[in-house]
Amino acid sequence: MKDVLISGKTSFKIEVPYKLIETGEKTGQPKPLILYLHGFEQNISFLEKKAAPLTDLEAYHLFVQGPYPVYDTSRKKKVSKWGRAWYLYDGGQGQFIKSMEISSEFIQEIIDDLNHVINISRFCVVGYSMGAYLAGYFAFSRWKYVNDLVAIGGRIKIEAFEGRRDKASHLNILALHGKDDSSVFPEPQKEGIDKLKKEGFKAEFKLIDAGHHLDDVFISETEKWLIEQGYKLIGR
Repeated sequence: MKDVLISGKTSFKIEVPYKLIETGEKTGQPKPLILYLHGFEQNISFLEKKAAPLTDLEAYHLFVQGPYPVYDTSRKKKVSKWGRAWYLYDGGQGQFIKSMEISSEFIQEIIDDLNHVINISRFCVVGYSMGAYLAGYFAFSRWKYVNDLVAIGGRIKIEAFEGRRDKASHLNILALHGKDDSSVFPEPQKEGIDKLKKEGFKAEFKLIDAGHHLDDVFISETEKWLIEQGYKLIGR
């Protein structure tokens, strides 16, 4: 005879690194906060290097690493160098949204903890690939806090906010996509941006002569757009 006495779930703790950088003069005046979310099987170091030109903008720059380790089958990397993921996705939309909400809560906690040491004037989320999916979800679910959204090589899941997108209508949105991107096809993202524009959003879709890789052109287009939104270069 076999009796199951207890069956349940408990939490498992894992340490996740993040880095906050301040650029420009430290005057104590409010500055923009830019949050950077990397792609699948990448980490905080990858995006910090790729997005380095954006630190020419006078702002707080917050780099956060995904919470889910992606096992290195080559066994050549230390755990700290493994790539990471932002959410667990098995094809089910319910699981997808649930997992993105958990990661969004995690990021929000980091920002809440930083609020006592930084003075934020506006808030931008920049995401690449898997990070772009999460950036879109974060911006639309935390619309009270986010002003600007840049999604690179991903898709903003606007259908997850059907009937309540109008709450986020203040968002300035830039969607950058490589025309030769075969990992995340550009057409669905363009359709989503076109729909947001019809709903009154200030949203722009820009097709880049690139593929899915985070080429420098994506970063330069992001910097150009942020300056158009009022972000300032250091010393300007």
